[in-house]
Amino acid sequence: MSQAETSQAESSPAETAQVEAAPRRPRPLWSLGLLRSEITTTFRRWRTLALLAVLAGVPVLVGVAVRIETGRGRSGGGGGGGGPAFISQVTNNGLFLVFTSLAVTLPFFLPMAIGVIAGDSIAGEAHGGTLRYLLVAPAGRTRLLLVKYATTLTFCLVGTLTVALSALATGALLFPLGDVTLLSGTSISLAEGLLRALAIAGAVALSLIGVAAIGLFLSTLTTSGIAAMATTVGLLITVQILDTLPQLAAVQPYLFPHYWLSFADLLRDPVYWDQLAKNFGLQALYAAVFGTAAWARFTTRDITA
Repeated sequence: MSQAETSQAESSPAETAQVEAAPRRPRPLWSLGLLRSEITTTFRRWRTLALLAVLAGVPVLVGVAVRIETGRGRSGGGGGGGGPAFISQVTNNGLFLVFTSLAVTLPFFLPMAIGVIAGDSIAGEAHGGTLRYLLVAPAGRTRLLLVKYATTLTFCLVGTLTVALSALATGALLFPLGDVTLLSGTSISLAEGLLRALAIAGAVALSLIGVAAIGLFLSTLTTSGIAAMATTVGLLITVQILDTLPQLAAVQPYLFPHYWLSFADLLRDPVYWDQLAKNFGLQALYAAVFGTAAWARFTTRDITA
């Protein structure tokens, strides 16, 4: 062996020690690779696909029901014009089925689906025994929690768009499409109506970030995904009931579902932003409070148990 090779071989342990002693770079708080993997895993589950199928089926049922009722009215069977304000407009313009379907699914179906995804995010991993392995990998608790929440928010958007697209397709098949008459009486083009529908879908998705944060927090409290999902859905139903009691009018503006239907103000000309701003601010407050609580709980949790 030459002297140079001997010197290089002798210095290798020192160089190795120097490399090992060198300070490691801090792990980034965000990782697109981890987020991409989590989103892919979530949307490949049969449970997620079943939830999206149920959400897509609601507009079809509403559209068919309105179509049947319209046929009965034309044949002389009568039938009142009751129901939400959007429903009376569906027969004249199928685009209103988008607004009607979002109004129907927002109080229960969409939040329930979000509760299932968020409630199972941490508790499901703990129950399946995969949580400790996720944290052994270079992920970190804070980054993993952020990725779980971002995945839940992605489902909020995908679920809302699923309802909107299903309603748009159903409305186009069963009813005519044309200019849209807003709630304020102003008429706009179909193209602008589609843009408003997209904005409403975005507003509905933003209305769900509070529920997502609550579900994530509840998921950090237990190792049972079913318990976390059931608790989230139960809390949702309880708060919805409280929001209807006149005796609680003083506290209702602070309940997360109180301003959910404010998206209807996007169908006015000009748009009323007051209720929308209160809704978004309230959702951001719930996300901050329960997101912080979830982080405090998860970063101090014993995952070896």
